[in-house]
Amino acid sequence: MDLRFEALKERHREIRDDSPPGIRLRIHRALSWLHAAEKSEDTDTTFLLLWISFNAAYARDLDLDEASPERSLFHRFLSRVCELDTENRIHRLAWENYANRIRVFVDNRYVFGPFWSFQQGRLPESEWERLFAVNKRIAHQALAEKETSVFLTILFDRLYTLRNQLMHGGATWNSKINREQLGTAVRILHDFVPELIRILMENPEEDWGEPQYPPV
Repeated sequence: MDLRFEALKERHREIRDDSPPGIRLRIHRALSWLHAAEKSEDTDTTFLLLWISFNAAYARDLDLDEASPERSLFHRFLSRVCELDTENRIHRLAWENYANRIRVFVDNRYVFGPFWSFQQGRLPESEWERLFAVNKRIAHQALAEKETSVFLTILFDRLYTLRNQLMHGGATWNSKINREQLGTAVRILHDFVPELIRILMENPEEDWGEPQYPPV
């Protein structure tokens, strides 16, 4: 199945009338941001658009007065998506792209949260380095042993660190400093986000929760 926006949108038109309202809205929103990302020619903007598409796919309605457990939400989402991926397409996608882009990204200290905790004086250098070595080893082992959800959790934690850097003003637009990891992140999200949306469409009966901010 072609996983570009137009093909996914056409498939959504075919099945949406038989899907619950919540999943229809979730997919509609995720596809809209994917479409914008495909048209974007700016790396920083493309990354944020792809992350919003991912966010639209996994986010659930929560008490908006409380801090959202963001990472635990997408961890659970990725775990369930992997369980539903009976064709192992996500694992193959990770495996096929591991050597040339994903491993480089996972091994990049600048998208590892504890590295920045060290930079801010909250963690000793030896501790972030120890955590980094352990985390990389777990990621490599998980992929080799087809524990895809474990691997994806680590990969998307790295992407989340980069997302926070941009969203919270911790980077300059079009900065030369973060081009390598940002360009790689965009290519990773361009691969994985459409696959995640595809699995949503193929499993409308699942309890994905109610989308945040319903139309009123």
